[in-house]
Amino acid sequence: MYIAMNRFRIKPGSEEAFETIWRERETHLHEVPGFVEFALLKGPAHDDHTLYASHTVWQSEQHFRDWTNSEAFRKAHAGAGGSKDVYLGPPQFEGFEAVQIIDKYGNAGGA
Repeated sequence: MYIAMNRFRIKPGSEEAFETIWRERETHLHEVPGFVEFALLKGPAHDDHTLYASHTVWQSEQHFRDWTNSEAFRKAHAGAGGSKDVYLGPPQFEGFEAVQIIDKYGNAGGA
């Protein structure tokens, strides 16, 4: 399993606009092999920003890389630059390969 995360610093007062952008966009993720799930996470509010993270789970890092090179990725990100006024800088990407997974039943597995 591979988890791809982007952290976003959102200007105070722009949280609702940011969340609306994400809710209303066409993700095209369901079109891509290896996609497992997506979550948009809202973190703590600070004086200068509110932290958000997009959290996408993939079957493998290669599936994620294939997504970033796909037509579906280009379509999903076509309007990404149109709302720069809500962001404090570009997103910060972090990718993680799962080394241990424990499910809700206590079953442990490897990557």
